[in-house]
Amino acid sequence: MYKIIRLLKEFRFIYLAKIKWHKYKIGKGLYAGARVRLWAKNSIIIGENFYIGRDSQIEADCIIGNDVIFGNRVAIVGKYDHNFQQIGTPIRHASEIRDPDFTWQDRLKPTIIEDDVWVGYGSIIMSGITIHQGSIIAAGSVVTKDVEPYSIYAGNPARKIKDRFENTHDLQQHISILSSSF
Repeated sequence: MYKIIRLLKEFRFIYLAKIKWHKYKIGKGLYAGARVRLWAKNSIIIGENFYIGRDSQIEADCIIGNDVIFGNRVAIVGKYDHNFQQIGTPIRHASEIRDPDFTWQDRLKPTIIEDDVWVGYGSIIMSGITIHQGSIIAAGSVVTKDVEPYSIYAGNPARKIKDRFENTHDLQQHISILSSSF
């Protein structure tokens, strides 16, 4: 029975990556929880061994590296999805990202999440930022600016609270082992 359940899960992940989300580039080893939604104006590129927890959503152009974990209810959302500076037009009726010709001040930079990143439960990542390699975003954080490599950020807005490793020796050892393992 366990083997059947495992095969069904694997089939579901293949279906999601190759059929439902076929217009995006998704590496092998995808795990997607229930009710995950992906949408981007241009592209989503996801590396290998990506885990995205249930009820999470990506609604922005983004590039996600290898071995990245999103907890449940994580969201990547656009900062500039509606032209709120469109004079004489209520925001609800202003031009929006889903319009084919939407280019509002060229604000459609992709979100970049590098390798070995963990984004905790309920976090929100605003579009156009970079979360550098090896970082951790604490649960419930709102990321509005770039995140330094191998650091831990928390809060609303998210701020650096500490380095991921206790000292530079441990960090260098981690990087060395990872680079020789893969």
